[in-house]
Amino acid sequence: MNIIPVTIKGAELLKQELQRLRSVDRPEIIQAIAEARAQGDLSENADYDAAKERQSFIEGRIAELEAKISVMQIFDPSTLDAEGRCVFGATVEMEDIDSGGITTYQIVGDDEADIKSGKVSVSSPIARALIGKSAGDVAEVMAPGGLRSYEVLNVQYI
Repeated sequence: MNIIPVTIKGAELLKQELQRLRSVDRPEIIQAIAEARAQGDLSENADYDAAKERQSFIEGRIAELEAKISVMQIFDPSTLDAEGRCVFGATVEMEDIDSGGITTYQIVGDDEADIKSGKVSVSSPIARALIGKSAGDVAEVMAPGGLRSYEVLNVQYI
């Protein structure tokens, strides 16, 4: 597995999810399986089937998180010195050249991306177009609606 870049906050969220799955969700599902098993005939027991399916999901997610955590590389945006260029972890303020709308995004790892919170995945088209750009540069992004142009207004490492 390749190295997975994450911010400090993203790493903490992954670790919290893993802890919750191990200490809360796993014991709860084990209890639910035991209760469903106590109901008798397992061949027609929908509660048992649902609990086993949920257990499979939880165990798969635990394995996935353990693998990601073992290869993640944590970046602290506040310690970056990229000379004003857009890099992983940077917060970028940009203006849509066509509409004049101003948007701010932080470039983060795939697992912590949340467009509603202003966090875009480093592998997204917009982040790939922004990487390496500085204030005053124009980034062109191929969006579903066609080519969009954005002027980088400010790059911060916070």
